[in-house]
Amino acid sequence: MTRNDWTKEEILAIYNKPLMELLYEAATVHRKHHDPNKVQVSTLLSIKTGGCPEDCGYCPQAARYHTDIEGNDLMSVSQVKAQALRAKSSGSSRVCMGAAWRNVKDGEEFDKVLEMVRTINKLDMEVCCTLGMVTENQAKRLAEAGLYAYNHNLDSSEEYYKEVISTRGYQDRLDTISNVRKSKVTVCSGGIIGMGESLGDRAGMLVALATLNPQPESTPINALVPVEGTPLEEQQKISIWEMLRMVATTRIVMPETQVRLSAGRTDMSREGQAMCFFAGANSIFAGDKLLTTPNPNVDDDMEMFKLLGLEPQKAFEKKSQPQSVSAEESKYKPLNEKPKWSRPGHTIVRNVEAKAKAKTKV
Repeated sequence: MTRNDWTKEEILAIYNKPLMELLYEAATVHRKHHDPNKVQVSTLLSIKTGGCPEDCGYCPQAARYHTDIEGNDLMSVSQVKAQALRAKSSGSSRVCMGAAWRNVKDGEEFDKVLEMVRTINKLDMEVCCTLGMVTENQAKRLAEAGLYAYNHNLDSSEEYYKEVISTRGYQDRLDTISNVRKSKVTVCSGGIIGMGESLGDRAGMLVALATLNPQPESTPINALVPVEGTPLEEQQKISIWEMLRMVATTRIVMPETQVRLSAGRTDMSREGQAMCFFAGANSIFAGDKLLTTPNPNVDDDMEMFKLLGLEPQKAFEKKSQPQSVSAEESKYKPLNEKPKWSRPGHTIVRNVEAKAKAKTKV
């Protein structure tokens, strides 16, 4: 039975168990709710890169930092289709499209994204989007187009979130997830470890996720990839043992959720990744890049799957395929809303310093 009343103290107690006991418990839960030999392979596609107005301390796409990433305007529908077909031929069953936006705005670009969703869904692939904050009407328009999942990470605990981001509030994240829940779209929400947070913050993030009712259908666990030019560029990378504990704890408190082994896999050995799969991770992102950071080669991943006896999970095994409604037949029309997403505006010293440093490089 899935619980929605976890406390930080309970989750910390699980996280800090002797490692072998923790892994055994997580593997037992995993086998009860999932096929341990199946792992979903997803492809993350940056459909609009760079120029984001937010100040997230971990993100090289923030316009205010100097990270030398190659930005691009919104891709065309035909470009996205070609990338999706390539992903499918490589074994991916899901395409996750990310746009470096603060929030979705009704108009030509969002209409184009809706057409991308329709196009990929018709390829019999799961479609996920991460586009920033969305309203209820926008979520329903995405659902009509055939969106399978919407990603909106909480990033960290509510307390530590304020140490990383000042341009948006934690409640905005929760409100967006609530808006998605009012549609037929599944929720994908997780976070990043290794940003300087405490173990209590890691537990706090899991409390926020695990007490949602229902819990997210999918939860990415990312290890910070420090990028030069961002405020967190000098942050020490986490160890595989920390990732193992986070994956295992997530599996125990969120038994039916797909736990996604996300950013940071390039620093993990095959043995380390195998232990993560044993502990309950059952999804990876394939391809040589995760938005803007490095990722293992898909051929290497398939070789690892062969060694471990894993097989890619097929599309729509967890939930049936949504039907795409054409733009002409859509029941939900653009409302040209102007929601007042928050801008806390407090000062994060390292973010300010990174912005000032960037100005000297221009």
